[in-house]
Amino acid sequence: MSVTGVTSSSSSFTQMTREAQVQSKAATTKSFQSEVDGNLADKTRQAAVEFEGVTIGELLQPMFDTIDTSEGMFGGGAAETQFRSLQVLEMGKQIANSGGIGIADSVYKQMLKMQEKAQS
Repeated sequence: MSVTGVTSSSSSFTQMTREAQVQSKAATTKSFQSEVDGNLADKTRQAAVEFEGVTIGELLQPMFDTIDTSEGMFGGGAAETQFRSLQVLEMGKQIANSGGIGIADSVYKQMLKMQEKAQS
């Protein structure tokens, strides 16, 4: 009777161990999936902010095209003209990274909707 009891409890222990392993694996998989989803969401958000930065830069470009700094005391001459577009692009990125004007939020929401639709 004691041998049967040991075998029975050993069998129960093995079954409980297997169930714990399955639950642990499921939790790990779920954690990994949420981590992947979190990374994807972070990348999507960053892409939306970068898009907003480029858009703001393009909106600012005409404003700087109308400024003539060649006559001024601190005018940069040909070099300033050559690098003006890069400066405006960086200004747009800084504005977007500092909160922007709301374009990134709308783009981010639309990108998430598109991703959900693609996964369905």
